[in-house]
Amino acid sequence: MSTDNREKETENPEPLRNGLYLVATPIGNLRDISLRALAVLKSVDLVICEDTRVTRKLLNAYQISARVQVYNDHSSDDKRDHVMDLIKEGKAVALLSDAGMPLVSDPGYKLARNCQNDGLYVTTIPGANAPLCALQLSGLPSDKFCFLGFMPAKSSARCKVLSEWAGVKATLIAFETAPRLIACLEDISKSFGTREVAVVREITKLYEEVRKDTVDVLIHHYRENGAPKGEIVLVIAPPEDQVIGEDDLQAMLFEALKSMKVKDAAHHVAEKTGHKKSDLYNMALKIHKE
Repeated sequence: MSTDNREKETENPEPLRNGLYLVATPIGNLRDISLRALAVLKSVDLVICEDTRVTRKLLNAYQISARVQVYNDHSSDDKRDHVMDLIKEGKAVALLSDAGMPLVSDPGYKLARNCQNDGLYVTTIPGANAPLCALQLSGLPSDKFCFLGFMPAKSSARCKVLSEWAGVKATLIAFETAPRLIACLEDISKSFGTREVAVVREITKLYEEVRKDTVDVLIHHYRENGAPKGEIVLVIAPPEDQVIGEDDLQAMLFEALKSMKVKDAAHHVAEKTGHKKSDLYNMALKIHKE
């Protein structure tokens, strides 16, 4: 698009077409909202959001008097159908999460999917995003990354998720709560061994902080000083490329066999090293017999 066209678009925005507008909101600092997002919020017929109190704080900051209704994971099918009916009648509806991009670990997926399936117009108004901001601040590789969403609350479920991602050669990003941080770091250590982890919290806010170190050092720090407060994003370094010799594999299998059956030990070491499970099974079977 030429500069002239961009200027015209800014000066004379066209009326909104009926449809669903997925509007990104600030993740902390209220000034982190785009001019386009403000223009859309001033023009839509309805704003649907997780928490009207949070959304009205944003709208009031920019003198926007919009009609606001709650829409979240607990909303009924009837509520979703009602929103779609409004769009079919010619209305423009904005969907907001409390912070960041809608649909990214937030409500709205079913609504957006159903609108698209019905041929309704759905578009995004991009903006702040906690996972990507945390990745930027972490100082960890950003060429390949995967977002895991919120980590499970229970250790067993958390370890299962982590084991599934242990061998993936990409930086991992996940949300975690302050009360569960230490337990989560312990499970990361158990599942991944020594890895660098960045604990990024309160992004764009007054007490923004990035603490990066090996996971065991972080565990020690938070045990000594207590878990931090605020919104937390974990960024986990990818596994390092390393050559693991047969002696090392045997040692890992020998250790695993102390608490696991042969098949489970082979699976465990395969996930940690990327070696073939069949080869490790034969090696573990030999160690077990000996």
